[in-house]
Amino acid sequence: MNLTPEQISDFLKLNPDYFVDHPEMLTEISVPHPYSQQAISLGERQVLALRDKSRGLELKLREFIQFAEENDAIGDKLHKVALDLMHARSLEAVFQSLNMNLSESFSIPHNAIRVWADRAPEMPEFAPVSADIKVLMTGLTQPRCGPDAPDEVRAWFGTVGANQKSFAIAPLREENLNGLLVLSSEDVKRFYPEMGTLYLTWLAELSGAAISRFL
Repeated sequence: MNLTPEQISDFLKLNPDYFVDHPEMLTEISVPHPYSQQAISLGERQVLALRDKSRGLELKLREFIQFAEENDAIGDKLHKVALDLMHARSLEAVFQSLNMNLSESFSIPHNAIRVWADRAPEMPEFAPVSADIKVLMTGLTQPRCGPDAPDEVRAWFGTVGANQKSFAIAPLREENLNGLLVLSSEDVKRFYPEMGTLYLTWLAELSGAAISRFL
């Protein structure tokens, strides 16, 4: 009677001590080598499988370490942003601090802020925006990243607006203001739809809170 592969698999699962009781089978059974045409023992094949698994786990560990180091670096930069914003003594200082940190610490070439509030000062960041922009902000529950931005938003970047290939658009929400923080780049891969937005959310919250202090 010929056994099916499923029956053999079921037998081994039901008898986990089979190879303990019959250790000679580990060397007598030959299986194909995963990377060549030669036959090897079942034991050798198991060793190769464990080595491959170990390499995979090592690669994943390296990735986790790299992500952790990158997150630590971003956390340090956001900490500096928070301190600089706390030390700001005016709205002008807030905007200057944000611009400097985004440019120097995060290497973000362009950023724009638009805020609307009941008592808005005469500053470019408080210039009037259309109803469509306000609707856009209202609909954002988290930052939105990708290659698209309304023409009105592109215009906030002046002459370089037409050359921007990717955007991160984050809502600003405080009791006394609403607005948008927009980051942009000529690199289409800088801000992409699948990227994480946690740090962008924190950056927007820090920015909104700092601006709110002076309104």
